[in-house]
Amino acid sequence: MNFYNRAISLKTVSGRVSYHNVTDEIKCLVSASGIENGICVIQTAHTTCSIIFEEFVHDTDFNGDEYLQVDLNKILDNIVPRELSENTNYRYPGQKHLDFLMSLDDPNYPPDPGTILNGDAHIRASFFGPSKTFILKGSELNLGGVGYIYFVDFDQNRERTRKFDVMVMGQ
Repeated sequence: MNFYNRAISLKTVSGRVSYHNVTDEIKCLVSASGIENGICVIQTAHTTCSIIFEEFVHDTDFNGDEYLQVDLNKILDNIVPRELSENTNYRYPGQKHLDFLMSLDDPNYPPDPGTILNGDAHIRASFFGPSKTFILKGSELNLGGVGYIYFVDFDQNRERTRKFDVMVMGQ
């Protein structure tokens, strides 16, 4: 069995959920791997992000979000409302966790409590999970005729550089 690993970085936006169509990048990595039959795993280690598999939609709103993404956001807004202040029904982050995050010396976690009010993003990402696995057969990903792969960052509090990993395994 052969293994091929790569990481991909991308920039998210603030003020709204970030969707990134990463299908072409994944296909290029699969091709570069030289693996013809096996699986391709795509995973993010960010707890407010997910990898989803969805139909590509040609119609977009003024932000450039595909209509299925807009519809998904509307449904999620009803189920998991945004955490816009500490005076919501969310218990997250909690004082101990806030103290921990404020003590980190990491540029990904600035000492600004407002950026941590993202319990909604954690819950949304939990619904969809951090990874997807696809069958690779004859050097082609099993995506069907209209299936595309998206990286989603549900944290709307700030712009960031995010990454996800791709592993192709097989022969």
